[in-house]
Amino acid sequence: MPAREKMPSTLRRSPKKAQDTWVKAHDSAVDTYGEGERAHRVAYAALKHEFEKVGDHWAPKGRKGPSDKQASNPRAPKQRGGDEPTAGGVDANASKQHLYERARQLGVRGRSSMSKQQLVDALRKESRSRTRQARKS
Repeated sequence: MPAREKMPSTLRRSPKKAQDTWVKAHDSAVDTYGEGERAHRVAYAALKHEFEKVGDHWAPKGRKGPSDKQASNPRAPKQRGGDEPTAGGVDANASKQHLYERARQLGVRGRSSMSKQQLVDALRKESRSRTRQARKS
């Protein structure tokens, strides 16, 4: 499968089901749209329906469904400046309590006084940081 060679490192550290979801969606999108950014966006959107990014890997979500507005519509044409920003794999549609628990799990400081959006932003930042660290190792 071509997608196995292109699989991002965060997925290589994730459960097999997450890897299989991404590969299947990516290969299907390549058949439909051709290789490139669009195929990757479709694959990530499919992944985000069942998994969320936790630190440097993807973990199963407690519920199925898109994680943010962009994941709700991955096939929408990209327009400069008009894209809906993604939550970087963080399940922005989860409850504030769920986001708080993930922040506690990752050791995010100041989480008790954060709003829901601040928790999403802090989790996205922490996940990016941990992914960078993992790639250096």
